[in-house]
Amino acid sequence: MTDPRAASVMAYHARSKHALDRYAAGPGTLDWEAQPAAFRDWIGCTQTALPREVLVSDIAWGALGEAREPLPFDTNNLGSFFRLSLGLTAWKEYGSARWSLRAHPSSGNLHPTESWLITSQVSDIADGLYHYQSLYHALERRAWNDEASAPGVWLGFSSIHWREAWKYGERAFRYCQLDMGHVLAAVSYAAALHGWQPRLLSVDAETTAQALGLDRAEDFANVEAEEAEVIVALYANADGPATAWQHYAGAPSLLDPRPLYQWPVIAEVSSATRGTPPDCHSRESGNPAENINPCDARTNSTAFSIDPLDSRFRGNDGSESDIRAEQVILKRRSAQSFDGESVMPHSLFKRMLSSLLAGGSPVWNLWPYTPRVHPVLLVHRVEGVAPGLYVLPRTDSTTDTLRSAMRDSFTWQRADDALPLYQLIAARAGKTARTLSCHQDIASHCAVTFMMVAEFAAPIGEDAAAYRHLHWEAGMLGHIITLEAEAAGWRGTGIGCFFDDADHEVLGLKDAQFQVIYHYAVGMALEDARISTLPAYE
Repeated sequence: MTDPRAASVMAYHARSKHALDRYAAGPGTLDWEAQPAAFRDWIGCTQTALPREVLVSDIAWGALGEAREPLPFDTNNLGSFFRLSLGLTAWKEYGSARWSLRAHPSSGNLHPTESWLITSQVSDIADGLYHYQSLYHALERRAWNDEASAPGVWLGFSSIHWREAWKYGERAFRYCQLDMGHVLAAVSYAAALHGWQPRLLSVDAETTAQALGLDRAEDFANVEAEEAEVIVALYANADGPATAWQHYAGAPSLLDPRPLYQWPVIAEVSSATRGTPPDCHSRESGNPAENINPCDARTNSTAFSIDPLDSRFRGNDGSESDIRAEQVILKRRSAQSFDGESVMPHSLFKRMLSSLLAGGSPVWNLWPYTPRVHPVLLVHRVEGVAPGLYVLPRTDSTTDTLRSAMRDSFTWQRADDALPLYQLIAARAGKTARTLSCHQDIASHCAVTFMMVAEFAAPIGEDAAAYRHLHWEAGMLGHIITLEAEAAGWRGTGIGCFFDDADHEVLGLKDAQFQVIYHYAVGMALEDARISTLPAYE
């Protein structure tokens, strides 16, 4: 690997692994009283409250895949969209502690992702760049120009690495990228409900930072920096928004006045992975046979007989369900513990897996690229499915590649007539799942533990920015799983702490061709009656 950026990424990934005999470098102590502020304000900006009503509350979860007329872009519909994608969903209280929940999960509920809105020629919103303040469900006008540009509505996203590094140390960059995947998935669902078609802009990191006003180093002197991630077009007559603003207002608030630790390797890997999101244009090559469209071969062909968005969605008890999509999104929670005994209905298991394939979720409209992350399942308790280790290759070609990379002793028995699901070994895997997931009970008390296996060395060798994109894809998979579980009365939770190379040893992966980058668990959650739930917004 001659690319120094790719070499830097591989070195970071290796040093940030957890192992059975040691954890990745992290803080020696946590002062919870000194936790970074959960919300960033842009002090001095004009703040405009968004309407809080959800305007698409009558759409059933099973009807997500139906085409619908796009709603106009105005403050009412954008307020509804932000509620379902990036807003608060509840407050929790236990004793003197109080914390918020959002429409997308986050590692440690720390929420490093900041959200931005750029508008041009929207009927009742002044043109400009806005920071979305989820605490108040409001827009803070950060920048604007004197003259109008082409009509459009864009979302921008950035990460504040310190929010995660404060607790997780060097591994935090991974968690920020997984969170970004959850955010993109949440945007996809909310946009689909409003009839909008979000599209990633394939622009470089420098242009993204400029468009979001994050390249102004003087504004971030003595406060936590924000790393530009990506811009998503909700509507545009042109490819991209304005990138050079004439007027700026406000200054970012300080989140942590007394940080105890520094993790310079996060800045190094952040710099090494800056690049351009994938696009759907063929990569040119002198050999026509090598021209690859990253939107081809998007799924395993055996999956097309499944209709994962069938409106006849069935709930946990097997009856037809009319649960509304709004309910699923706003009531989604990350499980803290599972009961360790409930058996997942086969209908939910099958719907969950089919949703991870192209066409199975609105997410794959935003992310229509060839899958590079493939779920391996530790099945504990699923109706009609023997406990054991399974794999769901998401492209035809990956089936053989995974088979050659994994243990020779795996059986690769077809486990479903329609889904590309293969049983690798029949065995009770609860203890294994718990051990691999940093000895956490949630990995064995759930019904299914997912390990997200990424095609790794080749994509990163081609473009170091793929390190971010692989984690985004894994986060998207986790988000789809957790919403499908929630719709059926079950619950999911991400597991960022796992023993990387122990995973690889179990699977027989001997090099960096594939790497596990995320765990996710689904089961019947146990509720803590001591914790009170309060409304998101009064």
